[in-house]
Amino acid sequence: MPKKTPYSHPTIPAPRRLFLAFFLFGIGLMVGCANVIPPCGAKISPPSSELRNTRWELTRWNLPPNSKGEVRARQIPQGEASNPIQIAFDANGQRVSGSTGCNRFTAELDEDSRGFSLSKIASTKMACAPQRMELENDFLYQLNDYRSIIRNGDQLLMIGNDREVLSFTQRQSTNK
Repeated sequence: MPKKTPYSHPTIPAPRRLFLAFFLFGIGLMVGCANVIPPCGAKISPPSSELRNTRWELTRWNLPPNSKGEVRARQIPQGEASNPIQIAFDANGQRVSGSTGCNRFTAELDEDSRGFSLSKIASTKMACAPQRMELENDFLYQLNDYRSIIRNGDQLLMIGNDREVLSFTQRQSTNK
């Protein structure tokens, strides 16, 4: 047993120190993350001015975690030959348009102190393969019901209320 002095504390065994360190780290992580996740219904996004005249291509679609906490990726067509899902913000910061890979869509961009939201989403109605139509419908739903948008350089994440995450990569804008 270690010798005690008036100013020393008893030594905590190594396994207990490790448990205590992980426990405190977990508590700190939960408290720190609580401020990052917006409350339900919140729209957190960069100012629309940061996205003006930019074009983005969907490169990854993460589904909500399963019962084991595993994140699964949804299969999406990639590359120019497969008609990628794209979204473009106009130069005035008032409209968003793009392609679902089959149909074109457009929406109004509304901004307030909570961020921006998309309204009056409209799309063309060409017939596509059933799997593509399902992907298109799910994408338009996510566009209408996202919880937050995060921009990190040439990456744009759209996080849905259902915890699905759409990851976009910035593409060269085509000025018309």
